[in-house]
Amino acid sequence: MREKRWFPILYMFGVTAFFSSIIIAFASATRGRVEANAELAFERAVLEVVPGLSDVRLSNAEVHPRFTEMVEGPTASSGGAYLVKEDGHVVAYALPFSGQGFWAPIGGILGIEPDQKTVTGIAFYEQNETPGLGAEIVKPAFRNQFRGKVLAAQGKPLGMKRPGGELDDSTVHAITGATQTSTRLDAIINAALAEWQSKVGKEGTRS
Repeated sequence: MREKRWFPILYMFGVTAFFSSIIIAFASATRGRVEANAELAFERAVLEVVPGLSDVRLSNAEVHPRFTEMVEGPTASSGGAYLVKEDGHVVAYALPFSGQGFWAPIGGILGIEPDQKTVTGIAFYEQNETPGLGAEIVKPAFRNQFRGKVLAAQGKPLGMKRPGGELDDSTVHAITGATQTSTRLDAIINAALAEWQSKVGKEGTRS
């Protein structure tokens, strides 16, 4: 009788162990591909804020070679931003930013011209916000607002105003119906910009 009482427990333990081992094996087998896809998404986001490349849809095979050709890693003098170069000259800073969104982490790149104040664009390599609401941050209608914006000399470098609100040179419209995502993204971007501005030299990196 006692043996029968333990049988269901042992059975469930065996089934759980079996399926857990399958899941662990699958995760291990796909880890390399997941990491490669994450790296590809990051590199694509960097290139998407480059003047002249923002509207060019590169294939997956083209992204890494173009990234390697044009982009240099962050340095102390670049304030932690990646340097995008053409013919040996800096054409943009690619500033990474990341933080907690409403549902999940948000990671992206903000492009800034060599003048260290004019925005070239914004792109995202990670987000899992609500489709049709917060996830609209990746759509052109939202992203295109950032092109040509100028970082404010006082207060927040970039601001978000309610949809329909009057804009100035340093503000964009938030996403309609996605107040939490917009508020958190505003904070994430401005935290990254404030840190970058405190590190980068007044003259920037010229070479």
